[in-house]
Amino acid sequence: MNAMSRIITGIALIVLGAALIIISFWAHYITLIYGIPLFIIGFFIMFNKKEDEIEKIKMKGGRR
Repeated sequence: MNAMSRIITGIALIVLGAALIIISFWAHYITLIYGIPLFIIGFFIMFNKKEDEIEKIKMKGGRR
């Protein structure tokens, strides 16, 4: 993912997770099972910058 799509996806998951966490206080607490992981995954997606790096292949022996 590039930076813009990573930010959009991260913010969308954070907002959805926060909404489910807030709703869980008035509705069933089972929504916390969905809200908390979405909130955490949103932060991981938004702040993961090493995903875009491509590692070079190190060849040992074999064909060149």
